[in-house]
Amino acid sequence: MIIPETLIEQYGGKKISFGKGQPIVDQGSEALHYYQVKSGEVKMVNYSPEGQEFIQGLFAEGESFGEPALFGEFPYPASAIASTDCEVYKLTRHHFFDLLEKNFDIHRKFNYLLSQRLQYKGMLLNEISSHPPEHRIMTLLGFLKTKLTSNGEQFEVPYTRQQLADMTGLRVETVIRAIKKMEGEGHLQVRNHKIVI
Repeated sequence: MIIPETLIEQYGGKKISFGKGQPIVDQGSEALHYYQVKSGEVKMVNYSPEGQEFIQGLFAEGESFGEPALFGEFPYPASAIASTDCEVYKLTRHHFFDLLEKNFDIHRKFNYLLSQRLQYKGMLLNEISSHPPEHRIMTLLGFLKTKLTSNGEQFEVPYTRQQLADMTGLRVETVIRAIKKMEGEGHLQVRNHKIVI
């Protein structure tokens, strides 16, 4: 958790509920608020002219989204949509920057977080532009394992084949074929329809 909930509330943050599929932020809208997930999951997405969804990020309890637009003072580059029923804290830009100014340790955490997101975007851009599907998927799975586990234990991927396709720019059919191929080659396992690495 980047900002403790009590601190968000102390600076005027409000908790808002969203139903699954409900928009939270529209692509191109002005960045006026800081958002942090209290419960559920939120996805940041772009859509191609043909309507294909590309997931820029998935954010769960305690994670925040949309900060680059706040720091850079540019419109949101993607839409934020509730992937599940969720509750989200919303804090005005003014109060967010006031909170950061008075809490340097939290400001440093944001620097670290934004650096990690830049690393992820750079890795993903490289993967999409120059590698076959199996490599793209394994790189994404490795990144998720590093992000979501603290040691080398086996990792059960919490995302569907469709979500993996949306995160890698691949078609879901391609992801399904690639996973079967990688399972046959021993790079991963599938247990009860879940991918395990």
